[in-house]
Amino acid sequence: MHNINQYIEANKDRFLEELFGLIRIPSISSIKENKPDMYRAAEYWKKTLLEAGADKAEIFVTQGNPVTYGEKIIDPSLPTVLVYGHMDVMPVDPIEKWTTPPFEPEIRDGKIYARGADDDKGQGFMHAKAFEMMVKTGTLPCNVKFMIEGEEEIGSPNLGKWCEDNKEMLAADIILVSDTSMIAPDKPSITTGLRGLAYWQVEVTGPSRDLHSGLFGGAVANPINVLSKLIAQMVDEKGRITIPGFYDDVLEVSAEERALLAQAPFDIEAYKKAINVEELAGEEGYSTMERTGIRPSFDVCGIWGGYTGEGAKTVLPSKAYAKISTRLVPNQEHHKIEKLFKEYFESIAPKSVKVEVSYLHGGQGYVCPIDLPAYRAAEKAYQEVYGVRPVPVRSGGSIPIISTFEQVLGIKSVLMGFGLESDAIHSPNENFPLEQFFNGIRTIPLFYKNFAELMQKTV
Repeated sequence: MHNINQYIEANKDRFLEELFGLIRIPSISSIKENKPDMYRAAEYWKKTLLEAGADKAEIFVTQGNPVTYGEKIIDPSLPTVLVYGHMDVMPVDPIEKWTTPPFEPEIRDGKIYARGADDDKGQGFMHAKAFEMMVKTGTLPCNVKFMIEGEEEIGSPNLGKWCEDNKEMLAADIILVSDTSMIAPDKPSITTGLRGLAYWQVEVTGPSRDLHSGLFGGAVANPINVLSKLIAQMVDEKGRITIPGFYDDVLEVSAEERALLAQAPFDIEAYKKAINVEELAGEEGYSTMERTGIRPSFDVCGIWGGYTGEGAKTVLPSKAYAKISTRLVPNQEHHKIEKLFKEYFESIAPKSVKVEVSYLHGGQGYVCPIDLPAYRAAEKAYQEVYGVRPVPVRSGGSIPIISTFEQVLGIKSVLMGFGLESDAIHSPNENFPLEQFFNGIRTIPLFYKNFAELMQKTV
């Protein structure tokens, strides 16, 4: 540990400047105009891996955005860790809510403020610097491969096929990911479960053109009114999703496991204060942590239509739109949920409008057993750096590609996150504490050491 701290102290300013170079690239995967930036980010990652000590690094073209792959094979007989991260980031809207420009990283109060500071440039970059430290100090105990993609924030639509096409190149014993969070800076946790996702866009069409709301209001169905009513029917007064068949495959978590999950520290008053709400809501009969970890959810992520400009315009709009998502729990198949929602949403729509439901993307949930050697290696590494044993938690978030890795590559993933809830990922003023960034670089080499030793014992 002393050598790790020495290396970090000697190079910390350079680490940050190199990270800032990556952050300054506006690699927003959901905006077509930013496609050139995806290739700039891919090139930046290639350069970073080669300078860190990779034997080779190259950029692969997919039908969408590129993938940067790098590796260092020190001995084919040793275990291999495949590091996964993503170079793409979320859009920055609403831009006016940012204190400083989102792609101009700034350190304030011990935190890096920028889009991607945490998700996932900051967390991904920890792995590059930990790898560099192990290579430069001759302490790398196993083989390492890197897979950095450019489409995670839009559901990784092309990475599954790329993995299928490159299965031999990607062969590994475990996939190591830092794209999740922990409970608090003094309460580390390891994410053992991720919810799946299904995401749609719906379009409701009424009259063939926008109409005068005085001349036609009350006689012609207003698509925004109808859409609002349809959405309101998706969840009942007990917080349960009303789509027929939606819960058929949900695995009920045992009372014993619910008791274990409840051991994770949680301050409900601090939680409400952090997001400035007076009361929480959700499915009846479950705690807040259970609602976001072991139960599915339904949310409208965006809704629009009609006139939204300054002042008033008395219009009965022709169309209304919404983006809708459900978070799914393990055993719920997202393609099945895709069809159930579409069938139900269309069936309850009145004949006064036309409804079109388009499926945008989705993915399966994931569970990591806590008896995996990789989990135990991560647990020991966190304990050495943070001084306490990490708590296993189920995350409410989704990383759809994690379940794809298991299906396509046959490899489990261990999710060593260092983000915090206060990092505001996907929101204005996203940030990442410097302490968490450097603690990640301290923890990751210990994972490699522990994992190599545990794998040697199981041979």
